[in-house]
Amino acid sequence: MTDGPPESSPLAPGAYVLGVDSGGSGLRVALGRADAEGPLFTTVCAEPVRTGAGGIDAAHLLEQLLPAAAELLGRAARDDADAMDNAPAAVAALAVGAAGMATLGERLRAELPGALARALGVRRLALAADAVTAYAGAVGQRPGAVVAGGTGMIALGTDLTEWHRADGWGHLLGDSGSGAWIGRAGLEAAMRAHDGRRGGSPALLARLHAVFGPAEGLPRLLYPRPDRPAVLASFAPEVAACAGADEVAADILRKAATHIAEAAAAVCPGAGSEAGHRTGHGTGETYEVALTGGLFRMGEPLLGPLREELARLVPQARTTTGTGDPLTGALRIARALAVDGLRLPHHPTMLFVETGDGPSAEVGARVRTGEPEPGGVPPEGPGKGPANRATDADTSPVGHSSDISG
Repeated sequence: MTDGPPESSPLAPGAYVLGVDSGGSGLRVALGRADAEGPLFTTVCAEPVRTGAGGIDAAHLLEQLLPAAAELLGRAARDDADAMDNAPAAVAALAVGAAGMATLGERLRAELPGALARALGVRRLALAADAVTAYAGAVGQRPGAVVAGGTGMIALGTDLTEWHRADGWGHLLGDSGSGAWIGRAGLEAAMRAHDGRRGGSPALLARLHAVFGPAEGLPRLLYPRPDRPAVLASFAPEVAACAGADEVAADILRKAATHIAEAAAAVCPGAGSEAGHRTGHGTGETYEVALTGGLFRMGEPLLGPLREELARLVPQARTTTGTGDPLTGALRIARALAVDGLRLPHHPTMLFVETGDGPSAEVGARVRTGEPEPGGVPPEGPGKGPANRATDADTSPVGHSSDISG
């Protein structure tokens, strides 16, 4: 990650950058310096940005972002001993990471560049899928991969020439190994024990009773809920708690680890690929696979078998626990964009970049899995909303995957 502007950078001294993370729990905004790591100030807008038939509501995002940006810039001006005559601070670049950006972000890409140029004077703008900001927060601008797990699960990798995506398709079509997947498998094993069928777990049945009440009432509690993925994921920690003494629970976590490792292997910089040879990845060089999100807070019952599977499937990878979250990633992307140092692959929907002269010409980078273009059906279906995403607002103790999905 570039720490400061190159000598040719046109940045004004002390220029600011803004990073934005839009998810199910609201909008988080961070202000930082273009020439220094880390945020100066952050703020949270508690209302999630609306999503409708036209995609993510650009006007609603601006209603929250602009006052938040003004507040942060005002705090920075008051805190800056070098500020003179309360002159407005310059915003050199801004990056927005949002859940559903790739499939639901057409209005943002059409409306935000002009609106932010008028309101803040910012002409360098990046609009990213939240999986991309998760990658930037966890890995930075190096080749590698990130697995973001919570209620949902997605893996994203790059060799710095193209994005590679696996899963993140929602609890009906994928999210294999996620909190929702683990919770559903645990509840199924509990119901098998209730019925006396093979493969049941009396230990998980006891936990079902403790958490949800009588087993016969579970369908009535679960099926009408619009937040079914989060309800399913709320049972995942119970599976992890039983795994030490219950073979059925332990096997569920082993299978989850296999699914997660397979997704990570699918997106790691390609051994033997043309891109891998160009970048030197594919020659035995190690690279990072970062695990980020609340799913991995379940600890060793999941992490132990996951490390084993990753070592078997991607022995060239170095597994780490991602320390930077998607808001950190958005701020890093904004800082890199401000100093002409953005090396992550540009893409029309995954990482859309506007520099004041129209969208970046570097829009040829591909998502290897064939990411849908704007207006495509989101992973959970046309009516996808915050309740159907893996979000910061999830009730599940496994937490969030930064709203990871399309």
